[in-house]
Amino acid sequence: MTAKLIDGKAFAATVRAKVAAHVAQIKEENGITPGLAVVLVGEDPASQVYVRSKGKQTVEVGMNSYEHKLEADTSEADLLALIDRLNKDPDVHGILVQLPLPKHLDSDLVINSINPAKDVDGFHISNVGLLGTGQKSMVPCTPLGSLMMLRDYHGSLSGLNAVVIGRSNIVGKPMANLLLGDSCTVTIAHSRTKDLPSVVRQADIVVAAVGRPEMVTGDWIKPGATVIDVGINRIERDGKTALVGDCEFASCAEVAGAITPVPGGVGPMTIACLLANTLTACCRAHGLREPEGLTA
Repeated sequence: MTAKLIDGKAFAATVRAKVAAHVAQIKEENGITPGLAVVLVGEDPASQVYVRSKGKQTVEVGMNSYEHKLEADTSEADLLALIDRLNKDPDVHGILVQLPLPKHLDSDLVINSINPAKDVDGFHISNVGLLGTGQKSMVPCTPLGSLMMLRDYHGSLSGLNAVVIGRSNIVGKPMANLLLGDSCTVTIAHSRTKDLPSVVRQADIVVAAVGRPEMVTGDWIKPGATVIDVGINRIERDGKTALVGDCEFASCAEVAGAITPVPGGVGPMTIACLLANTLTACCRAHGLREPEGLTA
């Protein structure tokens, strides 16, 4: 392997330490404790694990954690009523509704019922529009974490060619907007892009967020490029379940200048940036100085 390993686990620990220090400061100086409310509907095992991890890390950085676990058959009216109460609760600065929701619930309606200022996932249509027009917004956590790691490695991203593979509303599109905001030349590629490997070979930065295990191979990568692998895919290998990214790590690492591993790359940054967003939302709600280096 020739590529530098971008250690997302270590970087996330640094982000959490910055959040904890700022939380302690505003508690002492202003008597305010940031609060994050997480709503889980149903009993999806992966979502339950994720919500527990969020709650644990929220408390560890000194914030208040409010967990609301609802039955899978909860009505849309009852869920919207809970969100309305959280919107009005001054102790709650961030609201996150864990996705996916049960099929009888309209995810767009639910997400857009959250106060945009408390939308720490950055999925509300108002935040999407603000980000797309270069204005101050709440930024989706996974793209924000990816941007932080890119800035840390490169310093300035100005003038670099970036290819984002994937056009989802959660990662691909907001990632492209963030890179544009840092003056990259951005291409959004996807399943219908013609000659995708040749498009990717032009990139100084490759962000793989397509959800296909090990799709991107080393011969797609420009020598010295930075590879951010957002994919988390479970596959069977040698009779065991393995966790792999959208990039074939071994071959890409032979060519790239820097690369994130899976696991231990982008994943840990997602929850760290959720905490950062909750802190940012709290500071904005109370007119306090926002933490440096934790926003886009």
